[in-house]
Order: sequence, then structure tokens, then C-alpha cells
Amino acid sequence: MDDVLVIGGTRFIGRYTVSEFRDAGYDVTMFNRGTRANPFVDDEAVAHFEGNRRDRDALEDVHTAVDPDVVVDCVAYFPEDVRVATDVFADVDAYVYVSSGAAYGEERVPKREDDTALEPCSDEQATTDSAETYGPRKAEGDREVFSAAEAGVRAMSVRPTVVYGPHDYTERFAYWVDRVDVEDRVVVPGDGLSLWQMAYVEDVASALRLVAEAGTAGEAYNVGDEHAPMLGQWLDLLAETCETGVETVGATARDLARHGLEPQDFPMYRASPHLLETAKLRALGWSSTPHRVALQRTVAEHRENERTGRQFGPDRETEGEILDALTE
Repeated sequence: MDDVLVIGGTRFIGRYTVSEFRDAGYDVTMFNRGTRANPFVDDEAVAHFEGNRRDRDALEDVHTAVDPDVVVDCVAYFPEDVRVATDVFADVDAYVYVSSGAAYGEERVPKREDDTALEPCSDEQATTDSAETYGPRKAEGDREVFSAAEAGVRAMSVRPTVVYGPHDYTERFAYWVDRVDVEDRVVVPGDGLSLWQMAYVEDVASALRLVAEAGTAGEAYNVGDEHAPMLGQWLDLLAETCETGVETVGATARDLARHGLEPQDFPMYRASPHLLETAKLRALGWSSTPHRVALQRTVAEHRENERTGRQFGPDRETEGEILDALTE
């Protein structure tokens, strides 16, 4: 497998996927609309083919132009995207679909690829672009992968939990990096006991390469940090990385309600634990990056960009009122 086509490739997971395959000696082509800055514009090892991934003719054109051995599909957000792609690229050595831990429709700890039920997906959900339909759409994409594999395509799925790291445009984790880096005291919902396993972006990229190389057709592979700190522990790790001290003040749902908030108003809070079993991926030789290394890279890039994530959580004035009320 020498030639890799990454559908996407400029923003976050796709960006690191391109680097992962390039650094492993593959010839890499990105396929996207070209509407975002290309971080590899000066890299002769990375080609760029413009087109709309939702246009079958465009997919067929890039198939003819590149003749890829591997296709990594980072931006398949609708089941139809996967259905068409696995048909167009049915002859490749590996088609790897970037799914999500949100595809699971059952609250179990941990969630296992072969035991935990996926979200159902109605016809309406399959074509509706909203946060509420994201999990069902990803689950239906998984089912398209399984169907393609049954038809003889070497198609596989990779399911990351929430991804963090440099260049994270979602800013979910940036909220907490910013709070720890610039404030002395922060409010932590639920006393910091929320458990939402995360996945470092470089580890997701390495998982995609390993699955392409050694995965089994028709299988799904979870990706998540091998150690899953609770929210309060993440803040301790961030404080250590930022070389600062921060006082974390736990707030119950009742405490927050007095100020018109609920725990879910804070990024990375989850009422029930979300933990993915990663033994299946580790059996391929995968391992996760130590948190201290991952956070050093994340904080360094965070300080260079203008993303703070403040718009995704309570404003500092309200947080100050909560802190005052809880520490009187």
C-alpha cells in the first residue's frame, strides 16, 4: 500500500492523518473543496485534488487520477457518503471510515465494539445535519461499512471518542486550557467527577494508519486514551503543564441552578461515564501518547492561536459569582 487518499485533510483529524501517512513513507493526496487553508501547500510529498466529496463524479475523477491503495474518509457525515465512497473505492486495499464514539446507543462502561449496541438511525435522521443526529448518522455509516465488507470491500471503521490536541477548531478542550492558563480559580461542575474519555489527535491518526495496514474488513476499532482522567484530574494535569496553580471549586447541579446554569453548560461534562474499550486496537500494536506529552503540545499551540473556547462555557462574570457564593 503506497498511495493514500485522505478525504478531508486540512483541519484537525485529517491534518494529522496526512502527516501520519506521509511520515510513514506513503504518497499522500488530499481530496477536499479547497475552501480552507492548506497546511501542506509547500510540502511536495502531499498532493491536493479539489472536489466535493458529496459529488460521486468528483470521487470517481479522483479515483482515476490517484488510483489509491488506501482511502481514509475523515469527512463522511452522512450514511450516503459512506455508501457511495465504498462503492467508488471498492477496489482499494483499505477503506477506513472515521466514525465516532457517539455512534454507541447504549450507556455501558466500557463500550465495546462487538457488544455495545449502536444508535438506531431513521431515514429522516440520516439526512438531517444537526448535533442531535450526529451519533445516529455515524452509526449508520458504520453499518454501511459492515455492508460493504460483506460485499467484499476491505472496509473498516475507527471510532474515536472526543478528540483533543493542537489545531482543534471545536474549542471544547480550549475552554479548560484557557481557564487554567489565565485564572487562579475555576468552577468545576459535579465536583470534577465527570468521566468523558478523550483521544489525542496524533493517536487517532496513528490508529487510522494501523487499521488500514492491519485491520480486518468489517470490523470497528475504538480509539481513546488508555488512561481516562476525570475532569478535575484533567485540570490538575493542565495546571502542571501550564506551570501554574489553580484552585478548582466543585459546584453541584443545585449550586449552578442558582445562577441559571446546569452542569452540561460546561464543555467536557457528561452526566454518565463515557469510556471506550481499546483492547482491539492495541492488539494491532497501537498505544496512546502519555498525557504530559500530549498536553505540552496542546498548550504550546493553544498559546499561539486565538482560540479560547470561552464562548462554549459560562462567562467569567457568572463564574465569579458562583465562586464567591461557594467560597464565602
